[in-house]
Amino acid sequence: MGTGPLISAADLAERLEQGSRTVLLDVRWALGDPHGHAHYLAGHLPGAVYVDLPGELAAPAEPSRGRHPLPAAADFQVAARGWGINDGDTVVAYDDSGNLAAARLWWMLRDAGLGEVYLLDGGLAAWRAAGLPVESGTVAPSEGNVTLGTGNMPVLDAGAAGTWADTGLLLDARAGERYRGEVEPVDPRAGHIPGALSAPTSDNLDGDGRFLPAADLNARFTGLGVRAGVPVAVYCGSGVTAAHEVAALEIAGFRAALYPGSFSEWSNNPELPVATGAAPRGDGPPSGIAPGHGGTVAL
Repeated sequence: MGTGPLISAADLAERLEQGSRTVLLDVRWALGDPHGHAHYLAGHLPGAVYVDLPGELAAPAEPSRGRHPLPAAADFQVAARGWGINDGDTVVAYDDSGNLAAARLWWMLRDAGLGEVYLLDGGLAAWRAAGLPVESGTVAPSEGNVTLGTGNMPVLDAGAAGTWADTGLLLDARAGERYRGEVEPVDPRAGHIPGALSAPTSDNLDGDGRFLPAADLNARFTGLGVRAGVPVAVYCGSGVTAAHEVAALEIAGFRAALYPGSFSEWSNNPELPVATGAAPRGDGPPSGIAPGHGGTVAL
Protein backbone atom coordinates (compact mmCIF):
# COMPACT_ATOMS: atom_id res chain seq x y z
CA MET A 1 0.00 0.00 0.00
CA GLY A 2 1.40 3.45 0.84
CA THR A 3 4.50 4.66 2.63
CA GLY A 4 3.19 6.01 5.94
CA PRO A 5 0.48 8.49 4.97
CA LEU A 6 1.41 8.40 1.26
CA ILE A 7 0.58 6.36 -1.81
CA SER A 8 2.25 6.91 -5.18
CA ALA A 9 0.36 7.38 -8.43
CA ALA A 10 1.73 4.06 -9.72
CA ASP A 11 0.65 2.15 -6.62
CA LEU A 12 -2.79 3.75 -6.65
CA ALA A 13 -3.25 2.95 -10.34
CA GLU A 14 -2.30 -0.68 -9.68
CA ARG A 15 -4.71 -0.86 -6.78
CA LEU A 16 -7.56 0.50 -8.89
CA GLU A 17 -6.72 -1.86 -11.76
CA GLN A 18 -6.95 -4.80 -9.36
CA GLY A 19 -10.40 -3.64 -8.34
CA SER A 20 -9.52 -3.11 -4.69
CA ARG A 21 -12.22 -1.10 -2.93
CA THR A 22 -10.88 2.47 -2.79
CA VAL A 23 -12.71 5.73 -2.19
CA LEU A 24 -11.04 8.63 -4.01
CA LEU A 25 -11.67 12.10 -2.63
CA ASP A 26 -10.77 15.31 -4.47
CA VAL A 27 -10.14 18.25 -2.11
CA ARG A 28 -9.44 20.94 -4.70
CA TRP A 29 -9.38 24.19 -2.73
CA ALA A 30 -7.08 27.13 -2.08
CA LEU A 31 -7.58 30.43 -0.31
CA GLY A 32 -8.31 33.07 -2.93
CA ASP A 33 -9.53 30.51 -5.47
CA PRO A 34 -13.26 29.80 -5.00
CA HIS A 35 -13.41 27.62 -8.12
CA GLY A 36 -12.31 24.27 -6.69
CA HIS A 37 -15.51 22.54 -7.76
CA ALA A 38 -15.17 23.90 -11.29
CA HIS A 39 -11.60 22.58 -11.45
CA TYR A 40 -12.88 19.20 -10.27
CA LEU A 41 -15.60 19.13 -12.93
CA ALA A 42 -13.04 19.89 -15.63
CA GLY A 43 -10.86 16.91 -14.72
CA HIS A 44 -10.34 14.53 -11.80
CA LEU A 45 -9.22 11.00 -11.04
CA PRO A 46 -11.73 8.47 -12.39
CA GLY A 47 -14.39 7.87 -9.76
CA ALA A 48 -13.19 10.63 -7.43
CA VAL A 49 -15.80 12.42 -5.33
CA TYR A 50 -15.49 16.15 -4.69
CA VAL A 51 -15.04 17.33 -1.10
CA ASP A 52 -15.86 20.95 -0.27
CA LEU A 53 -13.26 22.00 2.29
CA PRO A 54 -14.96 25.09 3.78
CA GLY A 55 -18.40 23.48 3.68
CA GLU A 56 -17.63 19.90 4.77
CA LEU A 57 -14.25 19.99 6.51
CA ALA A 58 -14.93 23.05 8.65
CA ALA A 59 -17.64 24.62 10.72
CA PRO A 60 -18.55 28.28 10.07
CA ALA A 61 -15.79 30.70 10.99
CA GLU A 62 -15.98 32.54 14.29
CA PRO A 63 -13.32 34.64 16.02
CA SER A 64 -13.22 32.45 19.12
CA ARG A 65 -12.49 29.30 17.05
CA GLY A 66 -10.70 30.59 13.96
CA ARG A 67 -11.37 30.67 10.24
CA HIS A 68 -11.79 26.92 9.75
CA PRO A 69 -12.98 25.34 13.00
CA LEU A 70 -13.29 21.57 13.01
CA PRO A 71 -16.89 20.51 12.36
CA ALA A 72 -18.93 18.54 14.88
CA ALA A 73 -18.19 14.81 14.74
CA ALA A 74 -21.78 14.02 13.77
CA ASP A 75 -21.66 16.47 10.85
CA PHE A 76 -18.37 15.00 9.65
CA GLN A 77 -19.81 11.49 9.71
CA VAL A 78 -22.77 12.64 7.60
CA ALA A 79 -20.37 14.15 5.08
CA ALA A 80 -18.16 11.04 4.99
CA ARG A 81 -21.15 8.81 4.33
CA GLY A 82 -22.17 11.20 1.58
CA TRP A 83 -18.79 10.61 -0.07
CA GLY A 84 -19.57 6.89 -0.12
CA ILE A 85 -17.22 5.72 2.62
CA ASN A 86 -18.09 2.39 4.24
CA ASP A 87 -16.58 0.82 7.33
CA GLY A 88 -13.31 -0.87 6.37
CA ASP A 89 -12.77 1.17 3.19
CA THR A 90 -9.42 2.46 2.02
CA VAL A 91 -9.54 6.20 1.27
CA VAL A 92 -7.12 8.20 -0.87
CA ALA A 93 -7.33 12.00 -0.79
CA TYR A 94 -5.62 14.42 -3.16
CA ASP A 95 -5.67 17.96 -4.51
CA ASP A 96 -3.69 19.90 -7.08
CA SER A 97 -1.51 21.91 -4.68
CA GLY A 98 0.92 19.45 -3.11
CA ASN A 99 -1.76 18.08 -0.75
CA LEU A 100 -1.85 21.33 1.22
CA ALA A 101 -5.65 21.07 1.31
CA ALA A 102 -6.07 17.29 1.12
CA ALA A 103 -3.98 16.82 4.26
CA ARG A 104 -6.83 18.39 6.22
CA LEU A 105 -9.10 15.52 5.17
CA TRP A 106 -6.36 12.95 5.80
CA TRP A 107 -5.91 14.28 9.34
CA MET A 108 -9.64 14.45 10.07
CA LEU A 109 -10.27 10.88 8.91
CA ARG A 110 -7.31 9.66 10.93
CA ASP A 111 -8.62 11.54 13.96
CA ALA A 112 -12.02 9.94 13.35
CA GLY A 113 -10.46 6.48 13.57
CA LEU A 114 -10.14 5.50 9.92
CA GLY A 115 -6.98 3.43 9.63
CA GLU A 116 -6.53 3.12 5.87
CA VAL A 117 -6.40 6.70 4.64
CA TYR A 118 -3.65 8.05 2.39
CA LEU A 119 -2.55 11.10 0.45
CA LEU A 120 -1.76 10.71 -3.25
CA ASP A 121 1.84 11.91 -3.27
CA GLY A 122 2.14 14.77 -5.75
CA GLY A 123 -1.64 14.94 -6.14
CA LEU A 124 -3.35 15.36 -9.48
CA ALA A 125 -0.14 16.64 -11.11
CA ALA A 126 1.68 13.38 -10.31
CA TRP A 127 -1.24 11.34 -11.65
CA ARG A 128 -1.21 13.28 -14.90
CA ALA A 129 2.59 13.17 -15.14
CA ALA A 130 2.37 9.39 -14.99
CA GLY A 131 0.13 9.45 -18.07
CA LEU A 132 -2.87 8.17 -16.14
CA PRO A 133 -6.42 9.04 -17.19
CA VAL A 134 -8.71 11.69 -15.79
CA GLU A 135 -12.42 12.17 -16.28
CA SER A 136 -14.75 15.15 -16.16
CA GLY A 137 -18.14 15.71 -14.60
CA THR A 138 -19.60 14.77 -11.24
CA VAL A 139 -19.37 11.46 -9.43
CA ALA A 140 -22.41 10.73 -7.24
CA PRO A 141 -21.59 7.80 -4.95
CA SER A 142 -23.99 5.55 -3.10
CA GLU A 143 -24.48 6.47 0.55
CA GLY A 144 -21.84 4.94 2.79
CA ASN A 145 -22.22 3.45 6.24
CA VAL A 146 -18.95 4.43 7.91
CA THR A 147 -19.03 5.04 11.65
CA LEU A 148 -16.56 7.69 12.73
CA GLY A 149 -15.35 8.71 16.15
CA THR A 150 -12.98 11.42 17.30
CA GLY A 151 -9.89 11.95 19.40
CA ASN A 152 -7.48 9.58 17.68
CA MET A 153 -4.96 12.30 16.79
CA PRO A 154 -3.36 14.60 19.39
CA VAL A 155 -4.65 18.17 19.53
CA LEU A 156 -4.13 21.24 21.68
CA ASP A 157 -6.12 24.34 22.44
CA ALA A 158 -4.99 27.95 22.83
CA GLY A 159 -4.10 27.46 26.47
CA ALA A 160 -1.79 24.56 25.69
CA ALA A 161 -0.34 26.38 22.67
CA GLY A 162 0.65 29.30 24.85
CA THR A 163 2.80 27.14 27.15
CA TRP A 164 3.84 24.40 24.72
CA ALA A 165 7.26 25.89 23.98
CA ASP A 166 8.15 25.77 27.67
CA THR A 167 8.58 22.00 27.51
CA GLY A 168 8.31 21.11 23.82
CA LEU A 169 8.50 22.42 20.27
CA LEU A 170 5.74 24.51 18.69
CA LEU A 171 6.14 24.77 14.91
CA ASP A 172 4.56 27.57 12.86
CA ALA A 173 3.79 26.16 9.40
CA ARG A 174 3.05 29.49 7.71
CA ALA A 175 5.37 31.35 5.37
CA GLY A 176 8.34 33.01 7.05
CA GLU A 177 7.17 36.54 6.33
CA ARG A 178 3.92 35.90 8.16
CA TYR A 179 5.73 34.30 11.08
CA ARG A 180 7.99 37.34 11.35
CA GLY A 181 5.01 39.70 11.17
CA GLU A 182 6.09 41.41 7.96
CA VAL A 183 2.74 40.77 6.27
CA GLU A 184 -0.61 39.42 7.37
CA PRO A 185 -3.17 38.98 4.58
CA VAL A 186 -6.13 37.61 6.54
CA ASP A 187 -5.79 37.60 10.32
CA PRO A 188 -6.23 40.61 12.66
CA ARG A 189 -2.67 40.71 14.03
CA ALA A 190 0.68 39.87 12.45
CA GLY A 191 3.41 37.77 14.00
CA HIS A 192 3.48 34.41 15.76
CA ILE A 193 2.68 32.66 19.00
CA PRO A 194 5.54 33.43 21.40
CA GLY A 195 8.00 30.55 21.57
CA ALA A 196 7.04 29.07 18.21
CA LEU A 197 9.66 28.16 15.61
CA SER A 198 9.24 29.01 11.94
CA ALA A 199 8.82 25.82 9.87
CA PRO A 200 7.03 26.67 6.60
CA THR A 201 4.91 23.87 5.14
CA SER A 202 6.30 24.61 1.67
CA ASP A 203 9.65 23.20 2.81
CA ASN A 204 8.06 19.75 3.09
CA LEU A 205 7.77 19.50 -0.69
CA ASP A 206 10.02 19.18 -3.70
CA GLY A 207 9.59 21.18 -6.90
CA ASP A 208 6.96 18.75 -8.22
CA GLY A 209 4.73 19.03 -5.17
CA ARG A 210 5.75 15.66 -3.73
CA PHE A 211 6.78 15.20 -0.13
CA LEU A 212 10.53 15.10 0.37
CA PRO A 213 11.99 11.64 1.12
CA ALA A 214 11.65 10.51 4.73
CA ALA A 215 15.37 10.95 5.38
CA ASP A 216 15.28 14.54 4.13
CA LEU A 217 12.22 15.36 6.21
CA ASN A 218 13.83 13.77 9.23
CA ALA A 219 16.90 15.93 8.71
CA ARG A 220 14.73 19.01 8.32
CA PHE A 221 12.84 18.47 11.55
CA THR A 222 15.77 17.27 13.63
CA GLY A 223 17.53 20.45 12.53
CA LEU A 224 14.69 22.35 14.18
CA GLY A 225 15.16 20.38 17.38
CA VAL A 226 12.55 17.65 16.91
CA ARG A 227 13.65 14.46 18.60
CA ALA A 228 12.28 11.52 20.54
CA GLY A 229 10.90 12.46 23.93
CA VAL A 230 10.20 16.10 23.03
CA PRO A 231 6.50 16.84 22.43
CA VAL A 232 5.86 18.55 19.08
CA ALA A 233 2.83 20.59 18.00
CA VAL A 234 2.01 22.48 14.81
CA TYR A 235 -0.20 25.40 13.88
CA CYS A 236 -0.69 27.52 10.76
CA GLY A 237 -3.22 30.20 9.86
CA SER A 238 -6.45 28.26 10.35
CA GLY A 239 -5.45 24.65 10.98
CA VAL A 240 -5.52 23.48 7.35
CA THR A 241 -1.91 23.35 6.17
CA ALA A 242 -0.69 22.51 9.68
CA ALA A 243 -2.19 19.07 8.99
CA HIS A 244 0.26 18.81 6.08
CA GLU A 245 3.12 19.37 8.50
CA VAL A 246 1.71 16.71 10.82
CA ALA A 247 1.80 14.32 7.85
CA ALA A 248 5.37 15.36 6.99
CA LEU A 249 6.44 14.78 10.58
CA GLU A 250 4.84 11.34 10.49
CA ILE A 251 6.80 10.51 7.33
CA ALA A 252 9.93 11.66 9.17
CA GLY A 253 9.12 9.35 12.08
CA PHE A 254 7.60 11.80 14.57
CA ARG A 255 4.11 12.14 16.02
CA ALA A 256 2.85 15.71 16.35
CA ALA A 257 -0.18 17.42 17.81
CA LEU A 258 -2.31 19.90 15.85
CA TYR A 259 -3.65 23.22 17.10
CA PRO A 260 -6.88 23.37 15.07
CA GLY A 261 -7.73 27.00 15.85
CA SER A 262 -4.20 28.07 14.89
CA PHE A 263 -3.19 31.70 14.48
CA SER A 264 -6.61 32.84 13.26
CA GLU A 265 -8.04 31.87 16.66
CA TRP A 266 -5.02 33.08 18.64
CA SER A 267 -4.75 36.49 16.98
CA ASN A 268 -8.45 37.22 17.47
CA ASN A 269 -8.03 37.14 21.24
CA PRO A 270 -6.52 40.50 22.30
CA GLU A 271 -5.50 39.03 25.65
CA LEU A 272 -3.04 36.64 24.00
CA PRO A 273 0.45 37.94 23.17
CA VAL A 274 1.91 37.98 19.66
CA ALA A 275 5.64 38.04 18.93
CA THR A 276 7.21 39.56 15.82
CA GLY A 277 10.59 39.12 14.21
CA ALA A 278 12.67 36.03 13.49
CA ALA A 279 13.23 34.94 17.10
CA PRO A 280 10.74 32.59 18.80
CA ARG A 281 10.06 35.04 21.62
CA GLY A 282 10.15 38.03 19.32
CA ASP A 283 12.76 40.58 18.33
CA GLY A 284 10.70 43.07 16.38
CA PRO A 285 8.46 46.05 17.18
CA PRO A 286 4.84 45.50 18.21
CA SER A 287 2.75 44.52 15.21
CA GLY A 288 0.30 46.98 13.79
CA ILE A 289 -0.15 45.37 10.39
CA ALA A 290 -3.74 44.98 9.35
CA PRO A 291 -5.16 42.23 7.12
CA GLY A 292 -4.93 42.58 3.37
CA HIS A 293 -1.24 43.44 2.97
CA GLY A 294 -0.37 40.50 0.75
CA GLY A 295 2.12 37.72 1.31
CA THR A 296 2.11 33.96 0.98
CA VAL A 297 -0.81 32.36 2.77
CA ALA A 298 -0.55 29.15 4.76
CA LEU A 299 -4.09 28.52 5.78
